Amino acid sequence: MRPTLVIMVKEPRPGRVKTRLGRDIGLTASAWWFRHQTRALLRRIEDPRWHTILAVAPDAEGLTSRIWPAHLPRVAQGRGDLGHRMSRILRGLSKGPVCIIGADIPDITRPRIAEAFKALGNHGAVFGPAPDGGYWLIGLKRARPPRADILTNVRWSTEHALTDSSRSLGDVSIAHVATLRDVDTVDDLKLL
Repeated sequence: MRPTLVIMVKEPRPGRVKTRLGRDIGLTASAWWFRHQTRALLRRIEDPRWHTILAVAPDAEGLTSRIWPAHLPRVAQGRGDLGHRMSRILRGLSKGPVCIIGADIPDITRPRIAEAFKALGNHGAVFGPAPDGGYWLIGLKRARPPRADILTNVRWSTEHALTDSSRSLGDVSIAHVATLRDVDTVDDLKLL
């Protein structure tokens, strides 16, 4: 069974993506950065070892967008906070290993994704931590559909996001892979 990699993307419009970065460098510049970062990421990580899907927002515009490669299947993210959207995606795909990543992490590579899928061989879940207490990757083995209440009561965009998300999974064994930084501010860009 080939694993599935889901990439969460938003239409790269000024004021819609990377708004914290936009406060530092301007909304148009931050949307431009996100669009080009995402395109570069997609080129780097497509691989025959896994099935790649885009989870798009907003739903209608993202499903018909010409910005993203036409050959990649798309699913709508739907409504709700990040946890609700990721949980719905994890429950909606067919059985088998799934990893979800964001598109704003420049250091994601094929070997990093392969490492996460390998970790699911011995664990029920995997996280790729971020230095700010969040994470760049979540993966589930998914031998059966996950519970509907996973990823609830998570304090998103705080240093508690990884801990809260791990707790929401219950007694599943969890592996951690490499710590990578996402880009939310100009200071994050400077660290790259």
